[in-house]
Amino acid sequence: MVSLRFPDRAGRRAALAIAALVAFAVPAAAWCAEDSEQAARQVMTDFLAAFNARDEAAWADTLLFPHVRLASGTVRVYPDRQAFLAEMDLTRFAEQTGWDHSTWDDMRVIQASPDKVHIAVTFSRFDAEGSRIGSYDSLYVIERAGGRWGVRARSSFAP
Repeated sequence: MVSLRFPDRAGRRAALAIAALVAFAVPAAAWCAEDSEQAARQVMTDFLAAFNARDEAAWADTLLFPHVRLASGTVRVYPDRQAFLAEMDLTRFAEQTGWDHSTWDDMRVIQASPDKVHIAVTFSRFDAEGSRIGSYDSLYVIERAGGRWGVRARSSFAP
């Protein structure tokens, strides 16, 4: 057993405060990571639900701006919600590609902090008959900004 002696009450209080910080630091960090991961997964659920519903406004609500998408050899930066919505037409996308809906096939949190989560996903696109059009790997960066969580950036191998 170790016995510590402190010359005064202030020294004892400082030692107790340090001990409390050390004792609670690991559980607090774990809680933050779990909380961040849960929030990020909810954003991903909402993102895909809005996409499948062809609801561009609800889809934009899952994003943070500026928003970045890397796909098909291009980098698109949408400075704000209006710029994003001006370019999105999910009905036209469905007509051009035969797409009907998408699913998350795999979703793995690969890094997390209290305000940012990186998620590696594989998703599939399907036609109206339920036939798979294709499956694609992607990386999503989910952040908390302005008091809410959203997708800040996506990098995808999808066309």
